[in-house]
Amino acid sequence: MSRMPKILIFDSGLGGLTVCGEITRLLPDARLIYAADDAAFPYGGLREDVLIARVLSVIQRLVALCDPDAVVIACNTASTLALPHLRARFPEIPFIGTVPAIKPAASQSRSGLISVLATPGTVARDYTRELIRTYAAHCVVTLAGSSKLAPLAEAFMQGKTVPDTAIAREIAPAFVTAGERRTDCIVLACTHYPLLLGHFERLAPWPVAWINPAPAIARRTSHVLREQLGFPAVNTPSAAPNYAVFTGALTPGPDLLEALRLRGIEKVVTEPMPLAA
Repeated sequence: MSRMPKILIFDSGLGGLTVCGEITRLLPDARLIYAADDAAFPYGGLREDVLIARVLSVIQRLVALCDPDAVVIACNTASTLALPHLRARFPEIPFIGTVPAIKPAASQSRSGLISVLATPGTVARDYTRELIRTYAAHCVVTLAGSSKLAPLAEAFMQGKTVPDTAIAREIAPAFVTAGERRTDCIVLACTHYPLLLGHFERLAPWPVAWINPAPAIARRTSHVLREQLGFPAVNTPSAAPNYAVFTGALTPGPDLLEALRLRGIEKVVTEPMPLAA
């Protein structure tokens, strides 16, 4: 196959940029289209049936617009709820999902105390508890839900001041002690959270390993492209520029445009897709 692969990376907002960056590093020959459904952000406030219908509708329009070879759903919420529906609707397109990185955290922990920092929806889902039962039964797992960290990450990416006190308050429940033991691994179970990793490391009450799923998602994407779709490994950067699609009506401001440029995204287009009332 002589042409370069085209990958659509989808999230409710800017969190998928953490995945986009890893895919860019691992697959420099691929053309990336980053799609942020900012018109419906945050997904955590939507009923499950509404969210599934929304994701299906937006992805259908994006597939028609971009004609991708593969789609990465860089959102835990959308992956756990909508991925089976997407694969049924678009059987010809491989979909790569995002799940909480509980397995690597459980294998890496030495204290046996790990935490999952996630949105309230991810914390509440049976899927998350099944991952814990399967891969972390030998650990004590704390589920720390936050409805504020993803909006704080969005604000940070848009150049707004994000108070340390607000971030520290949200991550505090993930730090647990039990006698002489204490949490040593924290799963970042929302793709927005690595955008605030510098804040987390600085504000943490003690050092921990922050488990970012983005590198594993990039490796899985590479495997799908090379082994499943037959694209050869090429180190030559794609000649076609990467670009971003936003579903909201507002054009991104200069701080966000610079953040996108630093991640290899040179062009931004808006495809307004209002969330139905």
